[in-house]
Amino acid sequence: MRRIAMFRSLAVRNYRLYALGQLLSNPGTWMQRIAQDWLVLQLSGGSGIALGMTTALQFLPLLLFGLWGGALVDRLDKRRLLICTQSVMGALAVALGVLATAGAAEVWHVYVFAFALGLVTVLDNPGRQAFVPEMVDREHLSNAIALNSASFQLGRVTGPAIAGLLIALIGSGPVFLINGASFGFTIIALAMIRTAELTTTEPVPRGKGQIREGLRYIGGRRDLVLLLVLAAATQFFGANGQNQIALVVNNVFEAGAAAFGVAAAFLAVGALIGALLAARRDRPRIRLVLIGSMAFGLLQVAAGLMPGYVSFVVVLVPMGMAFLTYVTTLNATFQLSVDPQMRGRVMSMFLLVFMGVTPIGAPVVGLLADAFGPQASLVIGGTVTVLVVAALTGPLFRVHGVRVRDLLPGRRRTAAAAPAPAEEAGAGRAPDGHEADGATAAGPARGTGGLGRPPEDAVTRT
Repeated sequence: MRRIAMFRSLAVRNYRLYALGQLLSNPGTWMQRIAQDWLVLQLSGGSGIALGMTTALQFLPLLLFGLWGGALVDRLDKRRLLICTQSVMGALAVALGVLATAGAAEVWHVYVFAFALGLVTVLDNPGRQAFVPEMVDREHLSNAIALNSASFQLGRVTGPAIAGLLIALIGSGPVFLINGASFGFTIIALAMIRTAELTTTEPVPRGKGQIREGLRYIGGRRDLVLLLVLAAATQFFGANGQNQIALVVNNVFEAGAAAFGVAAAFLAVGALIGALLAARRDRPRIRLVLIGSMAFGLLQVAAGLMPGYVSFVVVLVPMGMAFLTYVTTLNATFQLSVDPQMRGRVMSMFLLVFMGVTPIGAPVVGLLADAFGPQASLVIGGTVTVLVVAALTGPLFRVHGVRVRDLLPGRRRTAAAAPAPAEEAGAGRAPDGHEADGATAAGPARGTGGLGRPPEDAVTRT
């Protein structure tokens, strides 16, 4: 019965088609990441600066235009938008693949490709986040988000391995071509979706100040602000875990590329397990966001203290599980607790914080590793994460009407019996006639000085 519950969102035809398209396309995405890095190293003579520049150019559009992209997503038909973005991303992959296969590719070609791909993801990322709630109802949303993460992590496990074999056999160019073709699976799935079965949100009319409106909405929701702070602090070091693992494997244990591949695979396997476990849960819980992020920080510290390669790799499995528990629960919390007409802008801010700290944290991780050693950088990063989570636990529980002491054994019933914050503030309906996700028809609940709170049926407080 629990196995059926783990995949319950697949009972929805539209989501089943979308999930299948993603499942077939995700390995291609990871194959391209490996091929892109390898191509840059080949063309630049092994330059680390060139590799870092490629990553920075791919993230730069998100930092510059992420909020604008979210505002535009709220005004557009999500399915048509995704067909367009997936088509452009496929065309970009094919173009670079043709250049690389013909032996005409240069480093600046990859720079242009990375920047163009980043521009498309400004719309594609929040578009995909906002489209899932249109395919499934609230009851299945948390499960659908977890299955999306599981599909992504499965691609992360299989894609690099396939890419490594293909690059050795036929070179980087054909790998780009294969990824370009893989976008066809998602495009076909989106085309087959029955629009009449979608719970579409009425597009926001074009107007001035929509980005400011989104920022005001988030600023009026103290729970979202605190969760964004938590995401930024955790991701600052966590998002660069792959770099830390590479440095530890190479510099400390003096193992080769194969050993690094095994370590990365162990982390991905743990992440896949974490995503599948998250799919078994009916609703996101703030408690799980905090437990997952706290466990991730503690396991970072443990990984940094491991004396040998084998023990280090073993710790990466639960570390990946903790990270995906935190990520999937946090994502579902945002999706379920915001006004549908604000979802694109809120999720663009979430992605801006969640992914935007990566290029900022990368040089800090590098400096710490150079100054104190790669293992010390893991210990420092994990310690910072633990301290931040500990500092935010009390405020987050207060926002959700739960006292930390109520979580002790014998006090759980008291916490569960507490009145729902949204009920205290008054529940309303969104402009499209659906239950307002944490907001009244006039805007976010402001029963306590502008403090917007998610409804009890959206995010379980403990």
